[in-house]
Amino acid sequence: MTFKPSKESRVIVAAPYGKSTLTLETGWVAKQAGASVIVRAGDSMVLVTVCSAAGRADTDFFPLTVEYKEKTYAAGRFPGGYIKREGRPSDSEILTCRLIDRPIRPLFPKGFREEVQLIAAVLSADGVNSPDALAICGASAALTLSDLPFDGPVAAVRVARIGGKTIINPSTQERESSDMDFVVAGTRDSLVMVEGEARLVPESEVLDAIFFGHEQLRTIIDLQEELQKRAGKTKRAIVSPSVDPSIEAKVKSLVGSKVSSALQIVSKADRSCALSLLESEVVATFEEELPESVIQAKAVFSSLIKKTVRERILSEGMRIDGRGLTEVRPIECELGVLPRAHGSAIFTRGETQAIVATTLGTASDAQRIEGLTDSEEKSFMLHYNFPPYCTGEVKMLRGTSRREVGHGNLAERALKAVIPNQSVFPYVIRIVSEVTESNGSSSMASVCGGSLSMMDAGVKISEPVSGVAMGLIKDGDRVAVLTDILGDEDHYGDMDFKVCGTQAGISALQMDIKCSGLSRETMEKALSQARDGRLHILKAMYAAIEKPRNELSKYAPVIEKIKINPDKIRDIIGPGGKTIKSIVESTGAKIDIEDDGTVSIAGIDYESGQRAKQIILGLVEEAEIGKIYRGVVKRITDFGAFVEILPGLDGLVHISQLADGHVKNVSDVVSEGEEITVIVLDIDKQGRVRLSRKEAIAHLANLPAD
Repeated sequence: MTFKPSKESRVIVAAPYGKSTLTLETGWVAKQAGASVIVRAGDSMVLVTVCSAAGRADTDFFPLTVEYKEKTYAAGRFPGGYIKREGRPSDSEILTCRLIDRPIRPLFPKGFREEVQLIAAVLSADGVNSPDALAICGASAALTLSDLPFDGPVAAVRVARIGGKTIINPSTQERESSDMDFVVAGTRDSLVMVEGEARLVPESEVLDAIFFGHEQLRTIIDLQEELQKRAGKTKRAIVSPSVDPSIEAKVKSLVGSKVSSALQIVSKADRSCALSLLESEVVATFEEELPESVIQAKAVFSSLIKKTVRERILSEGMRIDGRGLTEVRPIECELGVLPRAHGSAIFTRGETQAIVATTLGTASDAQRIEGLTDSEEKSFMLHYNFPPYCTGEVKMLRGTSRREVGHGNLAERALKAVIPNQSVFPYVIRIVSEVTESNGSSSMASVCGGSLSMMDAGVKISEPVSGVAMGLIKDGDRVAVLTDILGDEDHYGDMDFKVCGTQAGISALQMDIKCSGLSRETMEKALSQARDGRLHILKAMYAAIEKPRNELSKYAPVIEKIKINPDKIRDIIGPGGKTIKSIVESTGAKIDIEDDGTVSIAGIDYESGQRAKQIILGLVEEAEIGKIYRGVVKRITDFGAFVEILPGLDGLVHISQLADGHVKNVSDVVSEGEEITVIVLDIDKQGRVRLSRKEAIAHLANLPAD
């Protein structure tokens, strides 16, 4: 008997989504998963599945994993490269994994320890509707349908502004012309996450766009709730972990007063050491007296630290390191610290520090990125590295982490708004940030250090960009907004809000919120406070360097662009690339040629670039009527001589134009290999050149003597 899957259980709901229609579908595909949803807008489709497994008893964190994969068949393409199979995730896929994870993770109940895996796969891509926001909606819908405890649904929309009009779900083409591009995620009542960039837009306008997006995403939440009513599973019963009052009392009696003292130690390392000793004291006591309660005692100790940190901020307005709520840590800026780098800086803010280097390259150094529906060449890139020593830890050095990709992307977006156009500054720019110390806001240190290192390199940025990380402590009606947060304030707080920009406005932001009920008034305060902090940091940066250096590093390539006739490109390249290879070998310059005839010449110094330029101009030079040339006789015929006046360009000197009077034989006047002076008489429509030796001689004879 053949089993045929039925479509009777298939459930589809739909609602308007920008210029498209958003549909959520379940009950047909991937039915053995805990839940599955296909989300679609236009011809873009994403399948999202969720599965769970029992967690380990000793697990003290929520083991949620999120995977996002773009299948190239979705766009009717083959994977690039030699191996025709999708491989390791691209940076774009990793960034989308983070976009899905960040709004989902805070909506699981505290203490939930079962293993949960979300997998989102792009099944179809139309090149118009971006699949990242769809994947967030699909992930929420799958969790909402499943029996897992989830305080959702949550939805996400992409928000753009074109010509002053704010829209959701912009097309790929519309995003390119937009001055704001944000992904906004939230529940019905609260924002959960914001990620995106802007072209130096004022804070009030950014805030309007964010809350416009939050208003629009409620339609998608309605859609998920309708889908849940029609196809959702009964949520499993979850017993919230309770704390034995006697254990809580015992921990407080052991170290309660000591925790407050330890948290007033300014140095991160010393503070961590003091708290670690207190935790060891708690563990040792419970291992001896109540060994079965050690895990719970450690949880109580961690909770005690959190409560102490938060209460001190809310009651006294005093932070862990003794600063006020709006105070920025001390800043130090040093430039030119790496002698062979094209530009470099060390930016230090409190106990966070980054060495940032800028490298200038040519067009051949651009990164070619193959997206799902198109390809691009990236001429500006920022790479962020977070080695274990920056937090005093010992870890294996493996590949680039998701965190490093995400922080680097944020810093790159922040600086992209001030990068000069390639027509003005024809360099590929790579910035590398090596975080050497970290106690909060290392991505923002990378933004500040990136600005400084580019100015040190002579990159003509429009103005420097700074960044600051904002925090929030919220307990009922008591709210405290923190400027320039520490790592512990991020860990124990309710918000991590990174804001980057110039004096003119915002260039990038990233916001993750752990609490509900964040009002617009609080958001306005956070943005206003962030602007004050940003301008304070910019002042310190301007004190180090007021404007980009006038000269590039002597180690940077010297780039010059010239325009040639596209038909002459083959003359520069030569047979099998022989000519261009010869130029490169003889001058040391790098040469890049575009299809429109733009030639970029990058010399290791000014002289090498000029030598390469003169060779190229000689190869592509075209004959001019009335101009005198010294040429070599290449071939003799009965009717005249063919003379090469430019590389690869011959002209005919008719026998009547060889000399005054009658010439019986061409060989009586010139011979093959002889160098003679000629003038161009005419160039016909076919490009054939007519030359004269006698006219050239007559012309030179009539010139006044020097």
